[in-house]
Amino acid sequence: MVAERLLGDPVARGALARLHRKSVNFDPPEREELATEGWRVDAYCQPLPSEPAGPPVPGGAWETARRLMRDYEFADPSIVRAIYHRDDPLEGRDMLLELRFHGLRFHVGVRVAGVRDETCVLEGGSARIWGWNYRTLQGHLEMGQMDYELWKWLETGEVQFRIRAYSRRARIGNPLVRLGFQIFGRREQVRFARHACERMARLVAEDLSQATAGEMPRAGDTVAVGTAPRADGLRDRLEAQANGASLLGRSARLAGSGGSRRRDGEG
Repeated sequence: MVAERLLGDPVARGALARLHRKSVNFDPPEREELATEGWRVDAYCQPLPSEPAGPPVPGGAWETARRLMRDYEFADPSIVRAIYHRDDPLEGRDMLLELRFHGLRFHVGVRVAGVRDETCVLEGGSARIWGWNYRTLQGHLEMGQMDYELWKWLETGEVQFRIRAYSRRARIGNPLVRLGFQIFGRREQVRFARHACERMARLVAEDLSQATAGEMPRAGDTVAVGTAPRADGLRDRLEAQANGASLLGRSARLAGSGGSRRRDGEG
């Protein structure tokens, strides 16, 4: 089983330990610098099962999604697997990501740079927001930041999983890897985000369905150092009960996407 191999792999464990000595591989830009400095900006919004209006319901969609987000279980394990110390605080957590592409494996490092936990009064109403972001470390194929956030609109009960990212290619020494990333990097980047949205909706719907039936929730696929391997096979289980994704503001449908949508140039 892949999870058992990763948990017991001394090479992966050593690579995770070495991340502590690495720094972020870029200077985080100001908002107005994103367009002028050549950063690619993306935004995704995936509706999840709604709740009654008001604060998040105990055991409801928002709390279920928060648990999944904290453990990085929304990531499709056929694209990315993560190794990290589960007992480490979320903010500042180092994560070794195994990028998987047509039988190839690339290990890169990221670090959780911040956690967001607040209620905001916005133009569309009040929203309860929780989330976190990570930034790329030295040796990563990209430079940039990804924000994962969970929103509940308190007036309507709508629950949303949101991804925002800015990125650009890092300097890649290996010419074959550099060429491959130039050809396939953007496609895989979009595929990761789209699958993360779809998978989050599927996991939340499954957990809520099993809780209603009195079953124990299924574990996800994140590999955390120091914990037992977790089960896979969710792709063959319950289909999502949430509606398809809608992009914030102006949107463009992803080629081949049946749920989430994306736009470039989101500031």
